[in-house]
Amino acid sequence: MPNGILIIDKPAGWTSMDVCAKIRGILHEKRVGHGGTLDPMATGVLPVFVGRATRAVEFAENGRKEYAAGLRLGLVTDTQDITGAVLETHPVTVGREDLEAALAMFRGEISQIPPMYSAVKVQGKKLYELARRGKEVARKSRPVTIHQLELLAAENATDYRLRCLCSKGTYIRTLCHDIGQRLGCGGTLYSLRRTMAAGFTLEDAVTIEDVQAQGEALLRPLDGLFAQYPALTVRSPGQEKRVRCGNPISLPGTADGTYRLYGLEGAFLCLSQAESETLTSIKNFFGA
Repeated sequence: MPNGILIIDKPAGWTSMDVCAKIRGILHEKRVGHGGTLDPMATGVLPVFVGRATRAVEFAENGRKEYAAGLRLGLVTDTQDITGAVLETHPVTVGREDLEAALAMFRGEISQIPPMYSAVKVQGKKLYELARRGKEVARKSRPVTIHQLELLAAENATDYRLRCLCSKGTYIRTLCHDIGQRLGCGGTLYSLRRTMAAGFTLEDAVTIEDVQAQGEALLRPLDGLFAQYPALTVRSPGQEKRVRCGNPISLPGTADGTYRLYGLEGAFLCLSQAESETLTSIKNFFGA
């Protein structure tokens, strides 16, 4: 059965779940999940986990993500991007220096109110379901972190290209909306391309057509998701059996920290935390 990660360059017009459904059909594997939703209008890096590798989806979702975004000033929509209904238009009298000054206000830890057109649940209902019925409800603000935010280029008097490196849960649509509010003219997202997620970049990505042509050959091994951690190998068949069953093992001489743990024949077993020379599984991916 296929197990591993596909780094898909998601095409515009597809939902993230559309991509997963397509991969299920191509690889004939029911267990397929993605590591971080992209809106239909967005393109770019979408990690897709196949088979037992779906156990690692949470690690991809929680990591930093990088985007190339298009900000259009002078326009406000109900979805906070250009796919929505226009609510307001305003003349744009601010320039590049004004935008640079505004961006500085959004770097670091900030608060965002999730947009109504999102999958966030309020009292058991997804916000977008309520929005489609013409309802708007109060939403609590959420802390997110903008690690880097820079102006790449001015396309014209209203359109600007930005690069943003941010934490899990950041809405780039909302970021553009809030920047526009700060400038007093409104703003909306007109293009979005994710350039990095879970440590993978566009250079790692393949198209759905590539997967149709090459299938399982494009699957990346799961341990690539944890390349930032050093590797350790069990020292006996007994230890490997214990690890596969989710039990801790002792590896004298091991410093405290997080490790990729492998079996005697090189099989990736789990992500482990070492403390006082005892390794405990954080997540067992290919155990018994």
